[in-house]
Amino acid sequence: MSWKDEYDPKLIALVEDVDRQIAPRLAEIDEQIMDNQAKVLTAYRDNHVAENSLLGTTGYGDDDMGRDTLEAIYAQVLGGEDALVRPQFVSGTHTIGVAELGLVRPGDELLYITGEPYDTLQQVLGMAGNGIGSAKEYGINCDYVPLKADGSADLEAIKARIRPETKVVCIQRSRGYATRDSFTVAKIKEMVDAVREVAPDMWIFVDNAYGEFSETLEPLDVGADLMAGSLIKNAGGGIAKTGGYIVGRKDLVERVSYRMTVPGIGPAEGATGSNLFDMYEGFFLAPSVTGNAIKGAIFEAALLERLGLAVSPKWDAPRTDLIQTVNFGNPTDMVAFTKAVQENSPVDAFVTPEPSEMTGYEDKVVMAAGNFVSGSTIEFSADGPLREPYTLYIQGGLTYAHVRLGIIGAAQATFFNK
Repeated sequence: MSWKDEYDPKLIALVEDVDRQIAPRLAEIDEQIMDNQAKVLTAYRDNHVAENSLLGTTGYGDDDMGRDTLEAIYAQVLGGEDALVRPQFVSGTHTIGVAELGLVRPGDELLYITGEPYDTLQQVLGMAGNGIGSAKEYGINCDYVPLKADGSADLEAIKARIRPETKVVCIQRSRGYATRDSFTVAKIKEMVDAVREVAPDMWIFVDNAYGEFSETLEPLDVGADLMAGSLIKNAGGGIAKTGGYIVGRKDLVERVSYRMTVPGIGPAEGATGSNLFDMYEGFFLAPSVTGNAIKGAIFEAALLERLGLAVSPKWDAPRTDLIQTVNFGNPTDMVAFTKAVQENSPVDAFVTPEPSEMTGYEDKVVMAAGNFVSGSTIEFSADGPLREPYTLYIQGGLTYAHVRLGIIGAAQATFFNK
């Protein structure tokens, strides 16, 4: 029996046609995986990773050689001078918040140049929420430069908006829940260059969530000073169960380390417990896992567009993160598709997603997330708010085969079982 026997023959014929269509693009991603895997392998060899590097520490975490070696690897691979890679970071928002708030002081300004930051960071910065503990409470101004109508960065407005009190310029690489395109590393370079024209010494921070290994260059390679991300996204390779990273200039990494812990301790302490093995193996697998997730997104875009849906990015567009958006045009198909994604998950496949209220969102949200690691978005998942144009955000996939099966199954349930 073939796996194809479970699906409508018309759908299988369409899938086979899509496979032929996207084959050259997938070959490009395979080459990208090789380039990135070579960088990671070289770093592991250069830093003499040994079996005892995989063992963690307890208590204060003093003299954690495995942790220090892993941080040297992150710095080498991602283009920085130093790094913090810690299980104590509880999420991407926490990691990014530590980096941003660690850079600024009362009276400084933190300026986003990629439009309004996403919901959870608005609370960190004091743009939303009760403000307790936020940048605003500490007398730090946070603002943003709106994007142009086409979703691109307004370089002239950015240059005009930078003021003497502007301490940090922030770039959000991924689209998040926005409708704009994610920013490629080439686009990030344009922003960095524009900022340097008027403020050569400005600290430039990049929220790199979803972006690691999506290209062969990272934001630090094109002039950014510091960047951060989550280990339950790309960098953890689907293996790391918690944690985040901050990487960049050595002096800035040290500066934010005092926000991560306290002055006088900084990066010197922080036990890794039983996490190092997963963090090492996950980062080693990350180029392949990320590449296969991108291949899955290319397949999603091509197949679902052929089924009449509006998708972004298109299957042949440049990719710089894992997120694929699909507009269903109506709530019925959007919810049916999400339920079918859950049914094709390895964990909680028997659970039925229902649209529900979620903190921070005006509309009900429907979510499919049958993942091994709770909240992991390097794993195959889908979610979105129930509002026009009824856009579902699909991301991740540990294997290309699973993404294909999940999307084919969801297409069958939504469009071929009516």
